[in-house]
Amino acid sequence: QVQLVESGGGLVQPGGSLRLSCAASGSIFKSLRMAWYRQAPGKERDLVATITQGGSTYYADAMKGRFTISRDNAKNTVYLQMNSLQPEDTAVYYCNVQPPMVRYWGQGTQVTVSS
Repeated sequence: QVQLVESGGGLVQPGGSLRLSCAASGSIFKSLRMAWYRQAPGKERDLVATITQGGSTYYADAMKGRFTISRDNAKNTVYLQMNSLQPEDTAVYYCNVQPPMVRYWGQGTQVTVSS
């Protein structure tokens, strides 16, 4: 069983940066493909980025060049570095395995980009 806890969200001005963290419990973390997702108000939850067990990454088109996903298997943590944030990045950000599993959805962390 794996539990995922997201943190690091907040209010940031357009053009700013945030680093999100997702701490995972469980010894199988390093064997999991991990991902970040986000859900904006009134919209469906969308895939942001993924990272394989070996560190290969994938980004949704809107995030390429601005977001960086990484993982530290020793710390059972996956990160999302977000730069050049824009108001349209406002959403609740979640981590999960990829493909996502219902039982692993956590509370997420709110990111609000506003001046």
